[in-house]
Amino acid sequence: MLLWNAETIDRHVGTAALGCPAGQSPAARSHALRRITLQVALLLFLFSAPSRAAECIPIHEAGQHIGETKCVTGKVLRIEVGKKGVHFLDFCEDQMACPFTVVVFSNDLKDVGDVRRLAGRTIEIRGAVKAYEGRPEIILSRISQIEGGAAMIPPLPKNYDVENRGHFSAGRLRPTKKPGKKKSKPNTTATYGNDVEGGDPPN
Repeated sequence: MLLWNAETIDRHVGTAALGCPAGQSPAARSHALRRITLQVALLLFLFSAPSRAAECIPIHEAGQHIGETKCVTGKVLRIEVGKKGVHFLDFCEDQMACPFTVVVFSNDLKDVGDVRRLAGRTIEIRGAVKAYEGRPEIILSRISQIEGGAAMIPPLPKNYDVENRGHFSAGRLRPTKKPGKKKSKPNTTATYGNDVEGGDPPN
């Protein structure tokens, strides 16, 4: 920590080097030095403060923080899609034995984005650590919960069907109305009984 005071700075550095005019009154000079001391102390505190990455815990420690809001870090190996479009971020090869998971419900995907892009990436996720069936998890409902998430997760594709296990919607592949009209023309001809190969219709 910073142990210097205004007198120490004055003795070792001198007021002229700090931009304090020599003709300044002792009270004004002391005030200026105190202000500089506070600024130096603030800078030292900011540089020595732990970063957010240092605050994050690895996935195997998440179980010790049930009920707390924590930052958990780990590498996402794959994304699994369960019933009703619920997405799971898997951090282990054997997910059933994994000490932590992240859950994204289908109705939150529009706010989170295309979480499939997180596969193979190390993430830092912040949220309430909850226990579900004996395993710690964080529910991801906002992109801001992931450090740098806006740069890592693009928005969902417009035709991404979150309810159908994350597949692209087949409903958009319907034939257009124009081909339907073409098919109806031969049927109309057959209805009127016109014989293409024959001659003029009987009088």
